[in-house]
Amino acid sequence: MRSNLPPLRALQAFESFGRLSSVNAAAQELGVTPGAISQQLKLLEDHLQMPLIMKDGRRARLVPKARSYHAVIADGFDKLRQAQTLLAQQNSEIDINVSGLPTLLSKWLQPRLQSFEAANEGVSIRLEATHGEPEPAFLDHMFRLTYGAASEVFPHARPLFQDVCFPVCAPDFLKRHPEALDPASLSDLPWVDIDWGPHYTTVPKLRTWLEAQGFPPPSRKPSSIHSLSSSALEAVASGQGIALAQLSFASVDLGLGRLIRISQEAVKMPEPYYICWGSMMLEQEKPRDFLNWILAEAKI
Repeated sequence: MRSNLPPLRALQAFESFGRLSSVNAAAQELGVTPGAISQQLKLLEDHLQMPLIMKDGRRARLVPKARSYHAVIADGFDKLRQAQTLLAQQNSEIDINVSGLPTLLSKWLQPRLQSFEAANEGVSIRLEATHGEPEPAFLDHMFRLTYGAASEVFPHARPLFQDVCFPVCAPDFLKRHPEALDPASLSDLPWVDIDWGPHYTTVPKLRTWLEAQGFPPPSRKPSSIHSLSSSALEAVASGQGIALAQLSFASVDLGLGRLIRISQEAVKMPEPYYICWGSMMLEQEKPRDFLNWILAEAKI
């Protein structure tokens, strides 16, 4: 295999095709013809001296050996897109940019922002919800709200709070299943699972809470599994079952009566949530004010 890099256009076509699993979709995304995509994919195969695409019925897909190569290429293009976003942010008139885990932004930060905006009239804030952690260098121009060890790669980080978890359900579900108030019955009731992925295996699940109280694990499969805690809470609010909820994410819905806490017993999240930033971030007054505000807010 040659050591020199393939043509950028060929890599771009390969990244788009591998992500979208369609020549036509890749062509539409890149604004070219399907024939041009196929030509670039063939050019890349010739450069690498290995097949990348195989026919699967009437569709084309990556060969198994090409998938790990695509994952690295996709990560590189994602960094390029992040760099473009960062440049746009630097050239915009936005005062404060905040990147964060989606549910942490929507369920914890967003309901509190009104108090900051009221005390800082005219300030403009951009919120970017993403699971992917930004490059550490990007934090000279944005804050990052994240969880646990992910904070360690950034220049500066301060813990916000360490959450607790407990079972919740919807009022309608409790009417249909009044036995939910008895913790010993929870193992046999419909439930909703939250799975953040392989990097967060220590995050408590309903099984964790039940075992901590001395009860058996759920006896049935979850009715649904969600990668976003906010999505799981919406499923619970619609009456699908019980779930182990974090206080910071469920507090608004508990206050509105959309969710009911069915036990006062709780288990702790193993690590805190953090706010992270770069060395240049605090050179301006408004980001400094935001940092002071959010650290004070996290103590409430």
